[in-house]
Amino acid sequence: MSEFQYREDLKNRTKIFALRIIRLYQSLPKTLEASVIGKQLLRSGTSVAANYRAACRARSNAEFHSKISIVIEEADETLFWLELLQEAEIIKPMLLQSLCQESEEIIKIMATARKNSKKQ
Repeated sequence: MSEFQYREDLKNRTKIFALRIIRLYQSLPKTLEASVIGKQLLRSGTSVAANYRAACRARSNAEFHSKISIVIEEADETLFWLELLQEAEIIKPMLLQSLCQESEEIIKIMATARKNSKKQ
């Protein structure tokens, strides 16, 4: 697989992740707690895809490294909000399992990309 295709696949994957976060937000109960956590989740979850796209347009290795670092932070924050939804018993853990797993995988992929960008 070419580097271009790999990046396009990751763009699509992070966009699908953002869409899943949007759908989750739309399905949250209409309580104050769910609303507050949901808005934070919505912001960080959609930011993963937006910042990855920005990283792909980076003009330098340093800029790429910086943008990928933001992607990692946002994916980790998203995981935090997902965990909070579970632990506060707002959403059943089994309903969030695949989103948590995807968030963890995105973190690992982006951490590897950041590490590899230092080598160049």
